[in-house]
Amino acid sequence: MSAVARQQGEQRMSRYGPLPDPTASDGPDPYGDPDPEWLRIDWREHLHDVRVGGAQVHYAEMAPPPDEQDPLAIVFVHGLGGCWQNWLENIPHFARRHRVLAPDLPGFGSSPVPQWEISIPNYGQMLLDFCDATGVRDCVVVGNSMGGFISAEAAIEQPERFEKLVLVSAAGVSSVRLKRQPTAVVGRMMAAATPLLFSLQTRGFRRRKARNAAWGGIFHSPGDVRPELLWEFFQGGDRAQSFVEALASLAGYDILDRLEEVEVPTLIVWGAQDRVVPPADALGYAQRISNSRLEVFDRTGHVPMAERPVRFNRVLEGFLADRA
Repeated sequence: MSAVARQQGEQRMSRYGPLPDPTASDGPDPYGDPDPEWLRIDWREHLHDVRVGGAQVHYAEMAPPPDEQDPLAIVFVHGLGGCWQNWLENIPHFARRHRVLAPDLPGFGSSPVPQWEISIPNYGQMLLDFCDATGVRDCVVVGNSMGGFISAEAAIEQPERFEKLVLVSAAGVSSVRLKRQPTAVVGRMMAAATPLLFSLQTRGFRRRKARNAAWGGIFHSPGDVRPELLWEFFQGGDRAQSFVEALASLAGYDILDRLEEVEVPTLIVWGAQDRVVPPADALGYAQRISNSRLEVFDRTGHVPMAERPVRFNRVLEGFLADRA
């Protein structure tokens, strides 16, 4: 093997396994959104609360008039330390045709800590109960990071409830190797440091270099993202009361063998430069879910739906349109 070929082979590998090749875009693919629709919306009229079992769930909902709605609803599920605002770039787009709901998971955002124990199975059941409580029948569930893990859990438990599944930089593959106790310790350290870190981060919204330094672990190029989105995206992290427990719940919980039970059409979207959940995990999902399609966005981090909303919305729209 030549030195060049050997180098190329190494570039496709990581400590977590083979790396997926980026997928060529089939249309415009800008990074960020310079003129977002969500900034012109009064969100107060779209925010609601519902009682779901032993939890109160705060959520955002948008939809066109009933006679203009596609019967297929969309439920967006945020990740660890997130909130419903993680989907600001996507909710208005899909609400033109679909009923769209985006909950704050219990213990995050504006949803109080639940009475039940924080765990992936319990969050999965909560997602099913949330759909019942809001009258959602045929739906697509779209989950990012821990939200993807939760969505996969729910789809495994009750696959008949979901027409399609979308996993966006989803946890659940390499996290199986984590040990619960050390992970909880790290979580407590991070939670203790959150007020200081958040204070430092808020000072950097106006300066491009400061945004890159503060948010570079999540976004590939945070300096190119509207500061308003960063503020909305991360203010939920300051209210993540169940961060430690949720982080610990990820460690060692194994659904890998059960992923083969997922028969609903599944779209897997990943950022090639994801620094939170290894891009190699995308292949872990794709290899186990037979009826799946993988899209890897180049020069993109952990939140493709917010980093490249034009492309993400187009890819998801095409996936929804295929009802075969």
